[in-house]
Amino acid sequence: MTVVYVLAHFDDEYCALPLIRRDLAEGREPLFIHVVDYRNPRMAERRRRETEVFLARLGISPGQQIHLGGGTGWFDGELHRHAGPAYEALKRAVPGPVERVVVPAWEGGHPDHDICAALGVKLAAERGGAPVDQVCLYQGKGLPWILYRASWPLAENGPARDLRLSLGEWAAWLAAVGAFPSQLKAWSGLLPAMAMTFARQGAFRYQALDPKRIGERPHRGGLLYERMFRTPYPVVRAAVDGLAADGKAPWTTPAASP
Repeated sequence: MTVVYVLAHFDDEYCALPLIRRDLAEGREPLFIHVVDYRNPRMAERRRRETEVFLARLGISPGQQIHLGGGTGWFDGELHRHAGPAYEALKRAVPGPVERVVVPAWEGGHPDHDICAALGVKLAAERGGAPVDQVCLYQGKGLPWILYRASWPLAENGPARDLRLSLGEWAAWLAAVGAFPSQLKAWSGLLPAMAMTFARQGAFRYQALDPKRIGERPHRGGLLYERMFRTPYPVVRAAVDGLAADGKAPWTTPAASP
């Protein structure tokens, strides 16, 4: 069966590289689904191509990649406006059972990431109850302004699992960011933050995603995407609750809670 990566943006897969390498080493065939669209078609194609090249270096073919949002108008930063149609498209793209689903962490860092976490959790529930792993990208719990931590698991998401890497594997991972030249500005801040995290943790860490977490606020206090992207949590909450309106989502919305 397939391991499905439900990702928001081209280059999100970079933060999951140790999991991808493990899947390949264990003989699994991952499927990569990128959900958002981009306002600039040239940039969309450039970013798609960067991801294609990055994955091809790992032996992953274009046939294992789906740009779900291509041409849809589900633009970067606005996926919460299109969560319902995105989920229907995701179901069509993955019609059969899956072994595992991997998503960006439910962490309040970027609204598109949190929506993809909810999409993946619902898909897993409807495709045989597959487990869901979440990969931390960035979040700003307890920090001011637009400061953030990268690849730092939230305690609210439960115990972290470690994948130990050799020095060569660390170096190769950090160097692989060169596959995304169109996003140099973003990675100039994100990559050093990731390196600082890994230096402190000594390992790559990821977490299982309990479906019930989608019914909860990612963490107390202001969320990074509220400060950085001006997207209020209630807007994301409403989109996620809309996914649960059919009664098939494996989480309970706050409004439905006693």
